Amino acid sequence: MTATYESTFVESEERRDLRAAVRALGSRYGLDYLIACGKEHRPADELWREAGKLGFLGVNLPEAYGGGGAGIQELAIVLEELGTAGCPLLMLVVTPAICGSILARFGTDAQKQEWLPGFADGTRRMAFGITEPDAGSNSHRITTTARRDGSDWVLSGQKVFISGVDAADATLVVGRTEDAKTGKLKPALFIVPRETPGFEYQPIEMELHLPERQFQLFLDEVRLPADALVGDEDAGLLQLFAGLNPERIMAAAYSAGMARLALDRAVDYAKERTVWKDPIGAHQGISHPLAQVRIELELARLMTQKAAFLYDAGDDLGAGEAANMAKYAAAEAAVRAVDQAVQTLGGNGLASEYGLASLIAGVRVGRIAPVSREMILNFVAQHTLGLPKSY
Repeated sequence: MTATYESTFVESEERRDLRAAVRALGSRYGLDYLIACGKEHRPADELWREAGKLGFLGVNLPEAYGGGGAGIQELAIVLEELGTAGCPLLMLVVTPAICGSILARFGTDAQKQEWLPGFADGTRRMAFGITEPDAGSNSHRITTTARRDGSDWVLSGQKVFISGVDAADATLVVGRTEDAKTGKLKPALFIVPRETPGFEYQPIEMELHLPERQFQLFLDEVRLPADALVGDEDAGLLQLFAGLNPERIMAAAYSAGMARLALDRAVDYAKERTVWKDPIGAHQGISHPLAQVRIELELARLMTQKAAFLYDAGDDLGAGEAANMAKYAAAEAAVRAVDQAVQTLGGNGLASEYGLASLIAGVRVGRIAPVSREMILNFVAQHTLGLPKSY
């Protein structure tokens, strides 16, 4: 049956209701709340707990484990609407999207029972550790290694720029195991509880004021039981990208939400601010750049929706391409939106009253994390265009 325009491009009533409910929650907290949490170096626990009680944190998780039984499309809606309200939660990217997706697809029944209900109701959090000082997020260059010792695993290595470790009950660490047949290293995933001996984390001081702090991890002969391994040690990249594709989709939603926030504030100001006899928004020098931002933002949101649809449909390969493109497009749109919003407000764009200056660093992160725009361009050049590798 051929899909109609309405069924393809117009959100269902359930998703529109979800947007409205999340927007109502976010409006009770807003940007001031997020900035206060960041300056005080404390997690946004009040918002996190309330979002959990309302069922927003686990909309993508299986109903059998307390989730909403929906998908990344719905979870991206939650993050985008919180971002538009000024209070996006970075740990939404990490706990339900990355860790929740991986555990739901590849975890044992015991692992699912232990972690997913807590992810869904907000009582448990899990960080994700992939980035390394010398490898970035290049899974082929990761040096954190896991070796067998009897029935245990022993994990050693370092990670850097890992979000929210202090507020998380455990970290899902990407390590590499040695293939007994070939001697080659291959990625594998391990759950490391925060208080495990040999697992140390140190905060990285950042100019960016977010509730979720960044940490460097040191794993010194961390001994883990056999059931700390998630999935099959031979599955490698398949399991890893089951989490990285949702990560990129959620990063796009994060950027889109902040872009909408900046654009809304600029448009409101342009309608009200009068110079001589007309609102400044009547002048094309103001209106055209804002209209261009809206176009770029809507294009990025469409690609984000496509990526989430493909992921939820089980098309990992198609989702990988679309998720990278969505993350790139949304990050660029967000940087442009905030810059143009500041320009629209002039000096007021940097005044605390309007909150735009605090967004400058926040949206700039989208060009770097969770994967740089240069690496996305590499991906598109090689996988979409079929061009030879440069590295």
